[in-house]
Amino acid sequence: MSGQTGILLESGTGEVEVLEFVVGQKHYAINVIKTKEIFEVDNITKIPNSNNAVAGMTLIRGNVLTVIDFKYVLEKQKNPDVKRSMALLCEFNKTKVAFLVDKVIGIHRIGWDNIEKPNGIVQDSLVIGNIIIDDKILMLLDFEKVVMDIKQSYGAYEKGIKNIKYNRERSDVRLILADDSITIRTMLNDVLREAGYTNLTFFDDGKQALDYLNSMVDKNGTEFLESVGALITDIEMPQMDGHTLTRKVKEHSILKDLPVIIFSSLITNDLHHKGESVGADAQMSKPQIDDLVEVIDKYTL
Repeated sequence: MSGQTGILLESGTGEVEVLEFVVGQKHYAINVIKTKEIFEVDNITKIPNSNNAVAGMTLIRGNVLTVIDFKYVLEKQKNPDVKRSMALLCEFNKTKVAFLVDKVIGIHRIGWDNIEKPNGIVQDSLVIGNIIIDDKILMLLDFEKVVMDIKQSYGAYEKGIKNIKYNRERSDVRLILADDSITIRTMLNDVLREAGYTNLTFFDDGKQALDYLNSMVDKNGTEFLESVGALITDIEMPQMDGHTLTRKVKEHSILKDLPVIIFSSLITNDLHHKGESVGADAQMSKPQIDDLVEVIDKYTL
């Protein structure tokens, strides 16, 4: 393992701890803060007529969890021996789910700027970043997309969009958005335009967003706030994460007055303090998309 391990990092340091695991012959990674527990699979109850990627349900300390077979997700092959597998108990989007993997290797601490973004050829895959450690490539996976693809929806996305009412005044507000997921950028684009927010500028990592904001300040000085209403950012992004982006914005003599809304699957009661520590004006958990519109209204209208 590389560097220090087992430590929840302070916010905005530009570093992340990832858990390395193996499925088949390939090495993958997940952000440690998404992983609540690692356990050996004891028993699984099959679910009739479920998605092929769903291995079944299991009981962990009185909680019934859906178990997803990562071998099927990644290789379209059923795990031949579930009871010899390890499971990652994860929590995001206010949902707990377990993922079957072959082996857990350990924890690595790395900088977000050392995570390479996938090139355009594989941009819509489950891989959101590549990490090189000890001559190995660890593929950082989009666990939320795995769940979304299985459910064929994004949680309460469809329900939430029905609750949104169009407001013409929102079209006068310019929003800057940073999220590395094509799926989430598409969702945000659809929902915000439905609400009336049509002046949207998207970036797929925090560094791009910060560079753009700095260029606007260089060009317009304090008047840039007249043309930008708010920044909406994810947390997990290659090159620069959302906590670091927020901290840099709030430490800037001019940018600090820009409202920053963190919109991430990692917003939980346990982790809310991380956004507060870097100065975020608001934090929203995906997929509370209708609530997000209300929060944007609060800071821009």
